[in-house]
Amino acid sequence: MRGLFRTFGVALVSSIAVPIGVVTTILAAFLFLPLPASLPEPKDIVESQTSHILDINGKQIATIQKADQNIPVDQKDIPQVLKAAVIASEDRNFYKHGGVDLRGSARALWADLRNRSTVQGGSTITQQYVKNAYTNRKRNVTRKVREAILASQLERQYDKDTILFKYLQSVYLGNRAVGVGAAAQTYFRKPVNQLTLSEAALLSGLIPAPSDYEPRGHPDKAEQRREDVLKKMLQQHYISQEEYDVAMSQPVWNAVRGKPPGPATLIYPPEQQVRQYPYFVDYVERYINAKYGESALLEGGLTIQTSLDPALQDEAEKAVANQLKGTKDPLEMALAAVEPPTGFVKALVGGRDFYTGEFGSVNLALGGCDKQPTNVKIEVTALCWDPSNHTVTGGGTGRQPGSSFKPYVLATAFSQGVLPTKVYPAPPVFHVPHCTGKNCDIHNNEGEGGGSMNLRTATAKSVNTVFAQLVRDVGCKETAEMAKKLGITNVWYSPSVQTCSGNFALGVSSISPLDAAAAYGVFAARGERFPATPIVKMVDGHGKVLEDNTKRKGIKVLDEAVADNVTDLLRGVISGGTGTSANIGRPAAGKTGTTDNFHDAWFTGYTPTLSTSVWMGYADSLHPLLGIKGVARVFGGTIPARTWHDFMSQALKDVPVTDFNQPAPLKAIADAIARNARGGFDPGDKRTPIDSGTGGPYQVEPPAPVAVAPEIPTTTTVPGPDETTTTTAPPGGLIR
Repeated sequence: MRGLFRTFGVALVSSIAVPIGVVTTILAAFLFLPLPASLPEPKDIVESQTSHILDINGKQIATIQKADQNIPVDQKDIPQVLKAAVIASEDRNFYKHGGVDLRGSARALWADLRNRSTVQGGSTITQQYVKNAYTNRKRNVTRKVREAILASQLERQYDKDTILFKYLQSVYLGNRAVGVGAAAQTYFRKPVNQLTLSEAALLSGLIPAPSDYEPRGHPDKAEQRREDVLKKMLQQHYISQEEYDVAMSQPVWNAVRGKPPGPATLIYPPEQQVRQYPYFVDYVERYINAKYGESALLEGGLTIQTSLDPALQDEAEKAVANQLKGTKDPLEMALAAVEPPTGFVKALVGGRDFYTGEFGSVNLALGGCDKQPTNVKIEVTALCWDPSNHTVTGGGTGRQPGSSFKPYVLATAFSQGVLPTKVYPAPPVFHVPHCTGKNCDIHNNEGEGGGSMNLRTATAKSVNTVFAQLVRDVGCKETAEMAKKLGITNVWYSPSVQTCSGNFALGVSSISPLDAAAAYGVFAARGERFPATPIVKMVDGHGKVLEDNTKRKGIKVLDEAVADNVTDLLRGVISGGTGTSANIGRPAAGKTGTTDNFHDAWFTGYTPTLSTSVWMGYADSLHPLLGIKGVARVFGGTIPARTWHDFMSQALKDVPVTDFNQPAPLKAIADAIARNARGGFDPGDKRTPIDSGTGGPYQVEPPAPVAVAPEIPTTTTVPGPDETTTTTAPPGGLIR
């Protein structure tokens, strides 16, 4: 059999230039040649090794296993609506072909050969079962050929209904559910033989990409897939128009949100052991799934030492819970804390309650990824659009950051030689030149403004009209590129979509608290970027190291002088600007942010050893943050800043105080640009350089305390409320 496969592989490699008809002829010949008398023994569909998740101290905090989610069913238990839904969506010619759709397979093979890689699918249900039961999951031509041959042989030994049943027993449907029996139980809490048409369509829609379409984390995508399957069933005459209309009127509804407003397809929360740190464990699972695939975590027997600091996580959960106490769903808050010198995520809270909150297992600390627009010119693409970046999303959409986006504009300006002393007019309203239609007027909050201001004062007071002018001077494309370089995964720029009217400086791109904390951490790390990660070290069941971040190196993305000057201005936000509620009595820098109509409020800030972002808002995005716990209007400088203060005060209480480096003058940058010698200049001598340390409370032996430099005198500002912005819409010890 192996010789047969090898011969076929050689034939394919040598036939790259032959027409598709020849490829079809070769494939057909092999499918109909006499084959071995028996199939190989199928793999155990639910073979699984337990994966162990540990905290930074080596204590087990969770275990992950797939096999315990498998629920065997009998062939007679599979309802006709489920069979029809799967066939309609996955293989409409299932009852007509002999295991391989020759036309589709030939087309896919030819595309793969032309591109010298696997670019197309073309698998039938029989081939998909063969992949689950007999072959490995590597995507290459050899595997596809072997699948085709085994599928043809399988069809000669079993009838179609038996093959379909075997497939439905083996298919993975997300949330550790193997087979339709487990999926029916985990999502709908019912046996498979009681599935409705709508529920059957939803399960069928999960098959191509369970992680992307699972209804708890991605209800909108799951709903779209459910509707797509129902349309295919109607078009292929599996259901009547009346049945279609009834099923279409039953949209996906998360059962933890209470009684639905009408007919619905109810999705229940997972029946699982309550974990101590569910949002962080969820983050770890999503990270591994995105980078290594779901089979790694569910079948690989991994031992994962994470960066979670239990003491900090406890403080984060306490700070969020205290601020949400006395409020109700869907009001939410999320927090992410990252260690700038390593990128290790030390604490993460993604919402009110992972198990009983209205939005269930949606992890609001992780955000989402915008759909890439078509038919428009895109000058800066989002990091999350590139699959090779393995972006981790949490089932939500991300939130607009408001004025907490302004530091990225400052970094862009300083990199271009603009100085903190640059003065702009600061009118109450700035009308964008040559602008017509909506969003042409940029307002300051409560009429604040008037006269002129330099960038230091405008940053402390968060004056929108100054930053609207600044971003137009330095460029929206360049600002988007800067934010992307700092690690914001969902920032992108199209001059015909966002436009550079001035609003771009005020946070029109949706971001996540994790991205925000990591990006601000670049300023704390003086221009070095350590991408956020929850993994310290990870090994598989055979002891092979899959990931080791114990000696990771940062990526230099920003000049030290630029990073230090951004920090210098952001210190003024806390010492005398819109973020005074975040003052923790030690060197810290940060920025408030509040979006139009008070839908989102932020405070993101950092010390040399810890960067933390706090977001507050309604999870359904339908309500403004008004009249909450005695706060008439929730700005970023109110409840979010207080939450940041409460968490950081406790997180750093045993950490030696370290100051930021005094910033070198930016004049050298401006002079170098003027000489067209950018990139080769000397940023200048630092005044009283300070060693900021590399760890704080996260080292076994923390560094000795260092002298604290005096704060840089900053321009005195009048404390005031934040601004609003106008936006467009394994167990047992450490891994050694």
